[in-house]
Amino acid sequence: MEPNLIARAVIDAAMAVHSELGPGLLESAYESCLAYELASRKIFVQRQVTVPVRYRNHTLDVGYRIDLLVDAQLIVEIKAVERIAPIHVAQVLTYLKLAKRPLGLLLNFNMPHLRDGIRRVVNGLSAD
Repeated sequence: MEPNLIARAVIDAAMAVHSELGPGLLESAYESCLAYELASRKIFVQRQVTVPVRYRNHTLDVGYRIDLLVDAQLIVEIKAVERIAPIHVAQVLTYLKLAKRPLGLLLNFNMPHLRDGIRRVVNGLSAD
């Protein structure tokens, strides 16, 4: 599936999760529920995918993890914070670079309306 179509499917699933649970839970709860929702829609999803760092021709596992990798293409980073900060966008940009993926979504579930907590992050560029 094409990354933009995957992103739309993830946003739709995230809206369903947010509609049922609302804001105020831990990130791990939203991650589990979103992974379940995507799997129930027959969308392949992996949780806590290791992202190694390449440094001077060495691959190092330094503990970086992608919250969700959807259809082996789309990186989803889940937050439950007051507001998305530039460091959160930088985190997704770094994951995109390290994992060599074209598109990421930053989802902040700690919002009255999830649509206000969605950021698309594309190839080193962020778009609201």
